[in-house]
Amino acid sequence: MRRLSVYLFVTTALSLTPSSAQIPGIFQSLLVASSPLPCTGGTITSSGGNTIHTFTSNGTLTCPTSRTVSYLIVAGGGGGGSQGAGGGGAGGMRTGTCASGTSSAAVVGGGGAGSPNTGNRGTAGSDSSFCSITSTGGGGGGGSNGGQSTGGSGGSGGGGSYPSSANGGAGTGGQGSNGGGGGGGTVSGGGGGGAGAVGTDASGGTAGNGGTGSASSISGSSVTYACGGGGGGDSAGGTAGCATAGNGATGSSSGAAATANFGGGGGGARSTGAPGSGGNGGSGIVIVSYSSS
Repeated sequence: MRRLSVYLFVTTALSLTPSSAQIPGIFQSLLVASSPLPCTGGTITSSGGNTIHTFTSNGTLTCPTSRTVSYLIVAGGGGGGSQGAGGGGAGGMRTGTCASGTSSAAVVGGGGAGSPNTGNRGTAGSDSSFCSITSTGGGGGGGSNGGQSTGGSGGSGGGGSYPSSANGGAGTGGQGSNGGGGGGGTVSGGGGGGAGAVGTDASGGTAGNGGTGSASSISGSSVTYACGGGGGGDSAGGTAGCATAGNGATGSSSGAAATANFGGGGGGARSTGAPGSGGNGGSGIVIVSYSSS
């Protein structure tokens, strides 16, 4: 009896210690089975009990089994127009959850090019997608040429341009907002729309401001994405919807470019004589998050 009691005490103590992970047999099997198998793809971080995959360029989320994930998908922003021009519209922004499958492509859209000093509309941004869900690229800001003066439609619409009080482009429902209108007889353009608000109209020689974006905390901290670019103006360029989109130009200067991977619109150019160009839109981003446990 004494020998049996000692054996029970020793085996019980071993099962309660961290070193039991090294004991072959049932304890080791249970520990391995309870550990989640990791997914790969993008830049991997963790926060608040979640694993986060950030894609700033095209890639693939590869998982051992399908799992439910949260996503942020931001498309590329539109480029600013030239010659009293509208600001570029922000790329579309979508959030939600989906079943990722074992292999899900993340496509990150590029920003649209700003118009050179031709009076043309800026180029639209490119779409981003993940899990069969697509965010639409932002519309380009309108230019002074008659056929190019209306802001381009997209995730958010580009601002309209001088000289015809051109309308801003339309945004896409659930992704972004409309662009602001141009300044009529004054050399000024409307602001590009953002995910959170429409771009404002130009008024006199003062260009319209870009629409504000929308914040997401999927990365572990609150970050604002998809802001509209400011329009170009004779007396004052429009202000971007946030710091990662492009401000509009005043006088003969060029519109500012948006920051990469935030989906902002480029700033519109005012110039009608000097070589001022619209700013380039910012590329998009895809972020995926799921529980680490």
